[in-house]
Amino acid sequence: MADFFRVEDLKVYQRLCDLHIEVCAVTRTWPAEEKYELASQIRRSSNSSPANLAEKHSDRHVRNKIEGVNRARGEALETVHHLYIALRKGYVRQENYFAFRGRYGECVRMLNGLERTLERKIDPSQRRWPDRSEPHSNLDEPTIPPSNAEFGEDP
Repeated sequence: MADFFRVEDLKVYQRLCDLHIEVCAVTRTWPAEEKYELASQIRRSSNSSPANLAEKHSDRHVRNKIEGVNRARGEALETVHHLYIALRKGYVRQENYFAFRGRYGECVRMLNGLERTLERKIDPSQRRWPDRSEPHSNLDEPTIPPSNAEFGEDP
């Protein structure tokens, strides 16, 4: 039987949850007019990243798990965007922005690794990104475009 572990056991999930809590704390100091604008958006995107991992973690289909990882990555990068806007508006100091950006970047790298690990559970012919170390990979073979005759057209 395959090993099953809780989503809470994933280091990237733990880090994304920590980042969400920190982002929420930072937004409490922002101007009141941002409560339902930028502050709300950044809190939602920072929470959506670990939430997407949790939602798809126990899915039986590997492709769906990968979709959760991809969505989590997108939400993490959206949060970095919101932090950048907060920096531009003067709500976040530059050193805090770079610290958050670095930590989110680390999470994105971890999510990339998780995606590669999940891709290895799929038949090599069905993978979106063939592994260069796989013997069945044809990345080094030149691709020859099909002739028009293959599409029922005269050459």
